Amino acid sequence: MKRGGTRGVMLVNIGSPDAPTTAAVRAYLGRFLSDPRILGMPAFVRVPLVYAFIAPLRAPKSAVLYQKIWTPGGSPLTVYGEELAAAVGGVYATRYGHPTVDEALDRLGDVDELVVLPLYPQYAAATTASTMDAIGEALARRVKVPAVRVIPPFWANPGFLDAVASAARPVIEEVSPDRVLFSYHGLPLSQARAACDRGPTPSGDCCVGQTPPPFCYRAQCLETTQRLAARLGIESPVTSFQSRLGPAEWMGPSTADTLVRLAGEGARRLVVITPSFVADCLETLEEIAISGAEHFRAAGGEILKVAPCVNASPAWVEVVRGLVA
Repeated sequence: MKRGGTRGVMLVNIGSPDAPTTAAVRAYLGRFLSDPRILGMPAFVRVPLVYAFIAPLRAPKSAVLYQKIWTPGGSPLTVYGEELAAAVGGVYATRYGHPTVDEALDRLGDVDELVVLPLYPQYAAATTASTMDAIGEALARRVKVPAVRVIPPFWANPGFLDAVASAARPVIEEVSPDRVLFSYHGLPLSQARAACDRGPTPSGDCCVGQTPPPFCYRAQCLETTQRLAARLGIESPVTSFQSRLGPAEWMGPSTADTLVRLAGEGARRLVVITPSFVADCLETLEEIAISGAEHFRAAGGEILKVAPCVNASPAWVEVVRGLVA
């Protein structure tokens, strides 16, 4: 959409491959994993490693997983992102997929102010900061650079928490779960420690007992769990971290291990809520709802259901309108 002399709103998420094919996934993984905020190693090591080994080896398996969740409209992450952006009168962009930040800026046209909402509830350098890198790089190539206002992480926003709780409540009522698990995207411990002076241990609590600092991802996730549990009346919530990649040490406990542990402790009906994702994607629809459910049942569990993300629900649309106003 072209606009002149006005304010433009851009919602940004990580992105998805253009198609659930090996070639498209390989290209996407190349862009994603070559970001130094994702793999923190020198470029002369990272880039050949990613393009010659990691992306080619991972792409065929990842393409099969994407095929399980692909919709007629494309990637669910992209479908919901575009729907949400349209509902708030903005444009949608992705960090590593399409539309790119450059393409989204072209759609906005000349604006006096650019309002950017990174769609990551909790702060992490690999998401929030990397998105700001992309915004800066795209604007650096332009002559007309508007004033930029970036919306900070919104994990504590009451409207966001209410929207997540509203999406989860019907699933909880349907399943009557023994336990409720809150699963967040994990981070390598090196990244978590770099952003938080107190630095989490693999399963330790770095900033619990105080207001979560603005850059402590783990503390923000743990506090998100507590606030959602209070809204949902959950007395003993469990928190874990998913989507581990590579041999590095990651924050824990891992979601995969937690699913097995809960089943071993006697949980037969489990609901999983994923509050670090605002839109359903590979990590929620396949990693948890399909693969995670299989692991849970194999360990003795019976039912695992994932609460939908806020996606483009009316409640979430209203929250986003307020955030970017």
